[in-house]
Amino acid sequence: MGSVGFTLPWEHRISPVAREGESRVEPSELEAGQNRADGVNPEDAALAAGCLAGNLSAFERLYASQGARMKNLARNLLGTQSEAEDAVQETFLKVQRSIATYRGQSSFVTWVFRILVNTCHDLRRSRMRRKEQSHDEPEEGSRQPEPRAPGAHPSLRMALERALAELTRHQRDVFLLYEVEGFRHREIAGMLEISETASKNSLFQAKKNLRGMLEPPRSHVAGGRP
Repeated sequence: MGSVGFTLPWEHRISPVAREGESRVEPSELEAGQNRADGVNPEDAALAAGCLAGNLSAFERLYASQGARMKNLARNLLGTQSEAEDAVQETFLKVQRSIATYRGQSSFVTWVFRILVNTCHDLRRSRMRRKEQSHDEPEEGSRQPEPRAPGAHPSLRMALERALAELTRHQRDVFLLYEVEGFRHREIAGMLEISETASKNSLFQAKKNLRGMLEPPRSHVAGGRP
């Protein structure tokens, strides 16, 4: 599991879920207006139209605006920078090959990230098949993540990585997309092809499970009941 680009102090282990109507601090890579709650994003629509027309500059703009964010998500899902770059490259090839199937039922960027998430899971399955065949590679849990957050305490970072690896696939995907990448539940639902309610429930369960795994043992009060 790749290292996640945020710290998690014990006194603020998991931040509360932001309500849909509340303002959020978005990732620096996110362009202005990308996560607009209502209406069509003109930049998103322009990207979709350009890519549908086969305009190479539109694909270049898509990479310039979303490439770093895509690599960050892929790295967190796959564990290494090299695999993340492979996933993003494969995603852009798939987008070019299947652009004619885009129907505008979700935002264009949401559609692209859906392809990325599926590509990452395909690569993980391929990795596991190779391991089963060779029996020579280390187990999944022993895969050494590349450092990402130098400000975080190493033991805390490793504990968080192990905890994330214990979550279900949907819980981990929703947690990373919402808490790390800044997507809203409406967008996550489109990416993972689930309902908004399922996305919210998965985030709630992910945070609950992470709290259970990351909270230090409660010390008994002196003189109190055991």
